[in-house]
Amino acid sequence: MSKLKTVVLALAFAVTLPGYALALGNDGQNKGDVDPGSACKGLPTHSQLQSALSAARAQMNGGFNLDMWGTIVNRDGVVCAVAFTGSNRSAQWPGSRVISAQKANTANAFSLPALALSTANLYTAVQPGGSLFGLQESNPVNTKVAYRGDPSDYGQVNDPMIGGRIGGINVFGGGLALYDSKGKLLGGLGVSGDSSCADHNIAWRTRHSLKLDFVPAGVSGDTTRPDNIVYDITAAPGLQIGVSAKGWGHPACSDAATTIAAGLPVIP
Repeated sequence: MSKLKTVVLALAFAVTLPGYALALGNDGQNKGDVDPGSACKGLPTHSQLQSALSAARAQMNGGFNLDMWGTIVNRDGVVCAVAFTGSNRSAQWPGSRVISAQKANTANAFSLPALALSTANLYTAVQPGGSLFGLQESNPVNTKVAYRGDPSDYGQVNDPMIGGRIGGINVFGGGLALYDSKGKLLGGLGVSGDSSCADHNIAWRTRHSLKLDFVPAGVSGDTTRPDNIVYDITAAPGLQIGVSAKGWGHPACSDAATTIAAGLPVIP
């Protein structure tokens, strides 16, 4: 190699390296990420999430009996764990990975220490004319977090979303806030991969297995299941989706899913 080429390559490396260093933290994380070791303290690990999600998926949930994605975020919306139930990442809908993260973020972002809202509770309120119309357009997914990294790591202990703030709003079943035994709101759980009603049932059972369902209050009208999915939408002239009596209703997916939701584990 000529001396001129050596000098040119050296200069190119010198110019590129600072930009690369800015894009990555000292530990190799992407810029803006946080250390999940400290940020996710008190939340389930990858193996705990995968175990609870798999057990919930294995039950009858009123859907299509499909494999699932699950994501956990902390109170700041930082992704702490991502898992799937199938034999590999292609065994469940690829698009449901990010949807599960959206749901986790939504349930966390719109729940409070004294009031939990599941993503299923938001469906009616965000329809045209609803009290929260437009909410689903707010807080978009951070695509740099959602799609970065090597896809072969998706759903693994080192999923590239981990440590990043995912954002995103989802307004159908499958997202639940997480409360510990002291009633502290720790973050959110999102589940996706089946019908939205089955997603809710699977998320509920997953949260129950993780013992993070000490929910203080909600809008369902059932004090034993405060943030449960609400099936109270009835047909109305001129309205395609109908009217929800309580204002927090979700469309029914199947008779089985509706029946199962009514018998989900009660809060501790």
